[in-house]
Amino acid sequence: MKIVISASRRTDLVAYYPGWLARALSKKNVLVLGPGRRKALPVDLNPESVHTVVLWSKNFRPLLANQFGLKDLLGKYDQLYLHFTITGLGGSFLEKMVPPPEQALEQLGPILDLAGCPERISVRFDPIVFWLDGPGKEIRTNFNFFPRLAERMSRLGLTTLRFSFVQWYRKGIIRSKRMKLDYYDPPDEEKIKLVKEMVQVAENYRLELWSCSQPTIAKLPGIKPSACIDGAKLSKLHPHREPASLVKDRTQRPACFCTESVDIGSYTQSCPSACLYCYANPKINDSDAES
Repeated sequence: MKIVISASRRTDLVAYYPGWLARALSKKNVLVLGPGRRKALPVDLNPESVHTVVLWSKNFRPLLANQFGLKDLLGKYDQLYLHFTITGLGGSFLEKMVPPPEQALEQLGPILDLAGCPERISVRFDPIVFWLDGPGKEIRTNFNFFPRLAERMSRLGLTTLRFSFVQWYRKGIIRSKRMKLDYYDPPDEEKIKLVKEMVQVAENYRLELWSCSQPTIAKLPGIKPSACIDGAKLSKLHPHREPASLVKDRTQRPACFCTESVDIGSYTQSCPSACLYCYANPKINDSDAES
């Protein structure tokens, strides 16, 4: 069975390592250093061996501009599936190096042309973040960006939107304190109320809402539990209807419904997006806190 390639959950290869990704695709193989810095393992990237290349990014501009011939190289594969994260926080102190919201939204049309059909694109409003700001410690959030995102998606015929509320892992908590981010994690009842608002907006724009690895949220009316890499869906969308693995990916969290894939990114490839909430390995300097 052909493999599904993930590029990448671990870092934004498209935005910051397009040259590295292009070289790997050109060589048709790559050595990947997984979590824990274990021994690097070879991955076959021959288009004849790959079912789908799943791309994850907050900025597809290098791909759209065909930097390093990346667009041409990816065109040799049977199928691309694109996860495009747009939180509305780009350019802020929370996502310092990510394109501002309007610049990100402008990429939706071109990546739709690249993917070939709306079903091969998943927009990720992920994560929804809350923090306290100002003398009165007012709650700030990117939640209010959602209707704008939903309207733009609907205009282009995009229907799949995945979301989650930010999960503060230990390294993120330590980083937030160092960077003087006074984060706020709402109680479940507050999150449920907000999800109900999202469902109403989604219904108006005919969007499907998928909750990523948050079981309590996924059980709410109008929400589906997400498999961000879904072997059944990728098989159905494949131009030759070739089957992909339907086996759960054991390397992901228990609440994750993703099927098997091989991720070719590495946490050693630090991500310059500098997202303060990141669970991975962002490039963040103390000076960023002054922004």
